[in-house]
Amino acid sequence: MTSVPQLVVHRDKELMAQAAAARLITRIVDAQAARGTASVVLTGGRNGNALLAAIAASPARDAVDWARLDLWWGDERFVPAADPDRNAVQARAELLDAVPLDPARVHEMPASDGVDGSDVEAAAARYAEELAKAAERGPVPAFDVLLLGVGPDTHVASLFPGHPGVRETELTVVGVRGAPKPPPTRVSLTLPAIRAAREVWLLAAGEDKADAVALALTGPGEIQAPASGAYGTARTLWLLDRTAAAKLPPQLYPPASP
Repeated sequence: MTSVPQLVVHRDKELMAQAAAARLITRIVDAQAARGTASVVLTGGRNGNALLAAIAASPARDAVDWARLDLWWGDERFVPAADPDRNAVQARAELLDAVPLDPARVHEMPASDGVDGSDVEAAAARYAEELAKAAERGPVPAFDVLLLGVGPDTHVASLFPGHPGVRETELTVVGVRGAPKPPPTRVSLTLPAIRAAREVWLLAAGEDKADAVALALTGPGEIQAPASGAYGTARTLWLLDRTAAAKLPPQLYPPASP
């Protein structure tokens, strides 16, 4: 089951981050009310971190029962655990260290100085096993919300156009080597794992994302434009600012009247 993409376009990146934060808080609270717990997959990058900072600044963050929230990551730079380039390190600085999470529910991807050493494939397999253990059925949990930043080349997580990871159909987590942006070695969820989420939210702000957004929503498919292959079972939401939406055709995003 797949969902047709929905677009929400905000005035600027600051408003986009604040609105996305309010939306995510509400979604977590609703999930916890329905099932007692919630699960979210975090993304790094400027838009992912801006969203976390907006949650940290929101009085509504206290509506979340943080001890009953599972946090996962869509991808990670395969560097030492304390490296400031790691998505998890940045997420802790923006939000996670400021809220009362259950440490056992914070599922960081393995680091290059962990038990697997420099073996990124073993690290990926370890994270896949952790996902499988947390799943009620299937190889990964049915995440409530899976967040993805969209790169200027249309990459999501660490799935880059034309790279082997974007073609993976069996594994849920892969080691990535030779990534076109540094660092070259990474761990990433695959598209099958991403598509297990109830809701997938794709974040893009800034004029440098306009071509990628237009290509992913109108273009050649997931091998050349990985973002086009990211969708949820119940909802696929593109959260954009006006500059990122600027090159979309009018039938997808009708420009407002002057």
